Amino acid sequence: MSDNQDLQKSFLETVKFDEKGLVPAIVQDHETGKVLMMAWMNRESLEMTLERKQACYWSRSRQKLWLKGESSGNMQDVHDILIDCDGDTILLKVSQKGGACHVGYHSCFYRKAKDDLSMEICDTLMFDPEEVYGKKS
Repeated sequence: MSDNQDLQKSFLETVKFDEKGLVPAIVQDHETGKVLMMAWMNRESLEMTLERKQACYWSRSRQKLWLKGESSGNMQDVHDILIDCDGDTILLKVSQKGGACHVGYHSCFYRKAKDDLSMEICDTLMFDPEEVYGKKS
């Protein structure tokens, strides 16, 4: 199928959900390009995100839709939604309000490997999760 023919299909028809009905979503700051997190989306959460322009994911642990920021207030306003060449990964470009990570950091990728194989914190702590969620993360 040519690229032009492929563009005639709807975005949702192009997404290749896995056997559990999920697709990985990489989330990136739309201004800086910084990767903030990776989450899972099902068809319903992707439709909601497209409609509302606010990120909604599928929580595998809770088995329910998860509107990002519904508990913490750390919402993600969606600017662009892209799909990779294979149709099996989504990229959301967002404006992040507060921290993206549930442990309080701006990005979920807040730890960096050092040469000696130890780790160091390489990101900004944005909030105390105990204050926001009332329990340890």
